[in-house]
Formats: sequence, C-alpha cells, structure tokens
Amino acid sequence: MKRSSSQRALHFGRGAALGGVVLLLLVAGVLSSWDTAHHIVLAKGREHGTMTVTGCGSEVCTGPYTPTDDGSGRSRVSVEKSVAAKKGDRFPVVVKPGTFEVVRTGTGGFLHAWVPLGGALVLAALLIGGGLRLPRIAWGAGIAGAVLLVATFFAL
Repeated sequence: MKRSSSQRALHFGRGAALGGVVLLLLVAGVLSSWDTAHHIVLAKGREHGTMTVTGCGSEVCTGPYTPTDDGSGRSRVSVEKSVAAKKGDRFPVVVKPGTFEVVRTGTGGFLHAWVPLGGALVLAALLIGGGLRLPRIAWGAGIAGAVLLVATFFAL
C-alpha cells in the first residue's frame, strides 16, 4: 500500500523532530561535560597538585592543596562534592585558572567529568530506539552511556 504525501511528510516531520531532540540531548551532554573535562584534557600548563579533603558541605568539599612542582600551596581549595570524596581522602587535582577551585584528575576524574554525556547517551538511546526506530544505533548509544556510567562508579 502506498503512502500519501501527507503521511510521508508526517513521517519525515516526526523523524526530524526526534532527531533534533536527540541532537539537543547529546550536545547538552557534551557541553555540560566539557565544562569540567577541558581542565583535565587540556591540563598542560596548568597548576597540578594533590588535595586532601578536610570537610564536605552540601555541594563542595574543601581542604588544603599541595602543588606537585615548586609553587604556592593553597591553604584551602574546593572541589565539587561526589559520593567518593570522604574526609581524609587525597587525590590528584588541577587548579582552575584564576580560582581556588580544583578538578579531580586521573582516570576517576576524567570519567567523572564525562558523566553528563553518559546520561545523555542513555536518554538519547530511548528516543533513537523508540521514536526513530533505529534499534542497533540505540543499543550502541545506550551501552556506551551505561559503560561510561558504570566505569565511573568503579573508578571513583
């Protein structure tokens, strides 16, 4: 049975709208992740060191910072709170330029920075599979997002 031109236009419109939402989800995930990840990925020339957690509030953990190279140690820096940061923990960090905020580096920090992208991939997979009817691509996106989230859990 042939489709009428209005049915084809509706089918195309639905695909275009869902494709736009999927693209919006993925771009938002990348931009949200890149906000933190660029300090880790492009860390050359930035101040590296170690942070010791002395206390955690509702959103940030604070503690002293010891630079890796000869430099000025800061008495107090802050890092975004995660479930993996407890009082007394020490981990490598890089200082955000011009601030007293630090970003965790290493494998755990790198994966943690990309968590928003992992979540966006899982959400996009539902739309790709259900709305766009592209099950193989949906499984690939969903599995990639889930692997990223699980790897972050184990790395921290």
